[in-house]
Amino acid sequence: MKDIISSLDFSRNELDEIFSLADKYSKGEKSEALKDKTVALAFFEPSTRTYLSFSKAVRNLKGDIIGFSAEESTSVAKGENLADTIRMLDNYADFIVMRHKFDGAAKFASEIAEKPVINAGDGKHEHPTQSVIDIYTVYKHFGTPDGLIYGLMGDLKYARTVNSLLRILTLFKPKLVYLISPPELRARREILEGLNYSIKETNNPFEVINEIDVLYVTRIQKERFLDEMEYERIKESYIVDLKLVNEMKKDAIILHPLPRVNEIDRRVDKTPHAKYFEQASYGVPIRMGIFTALAG
Repeated sequence: MKDIISSLDFSRNELDEIFSLADKYSKGEKSEALKDKTVALAFFEPSTRTYLSFSKAVRNLKGDIIGFSAEESTSVAKGENLADTIRMLDNYADFIVMRHKFDGAAKFASEIAEKPVINAGDGKHEHPTQSVIDIYTVYKHFGTPDGLIYGLMGDLKYARTVNSLLRILTLFKPKLVYLISPPELRARREILEGLNYSIKETNNPFEVINEIDVLYVTRIQKERFLDEMEYERIKESYIVDLKLVNEMKKDAIILHPLPRVNEIDRRVDKTPHAKYFEQASYGVPIRMGIFTALAG
């Protein structure tokens, strides 16, 4: 068993195994892979889809759950340090699933805990299991994530989902990845330097939208901005509306890790390109697959 802190912690073979398991679980196959196992859900930051899908995945695999979904309900609110909280969870659980507002918190936890730590999102760093869901959605629609043109649009600087997706794509062979954002929210250099495929940066989605197979949209994240005025200035920089969608390839898909605010017009939901709610539905079978693989 191992920790999952970054999407780089997966191999292509491991992802193939997880996808195969997810296919089976999506069709209703049962498993008791976590029977007699306890999973600690340590969510120090708010979450809806990630928390609920991890919870459902554990229950489907007949595991037990302990933990919390808000820092205010823990002894951290009384002043307990993170290290002591992790040591306590390590005594009680067989796996620790952790979300935290600080970059590197999951890596820190993995260095303390003897049990496997799964990063469920740490600050603006990474969200590796979400990237597995993203790639699985692409796989379900195109049969393979290889050879496609991707477009990542919106907040590419602070969105941890973008970092994980860019990194997991190094295990595949994208034809090209467009990075579409305002100058202030371009992807961070330390992320781009580790990539092994071609990228192009642009601030105009209309220049490239007719080439893209997978458009991955992220919200402008207010909680990551130190200056609220800066957020207000660029929060509506990029909106996917019907005008943009009408320029897309016939079989192109739109993904979004959710939650969304106003970056995708609600009318787009009814188009055949919109796959973000289907994408969210894969959270449970993919996380079941990850737990099954980790549990051996």
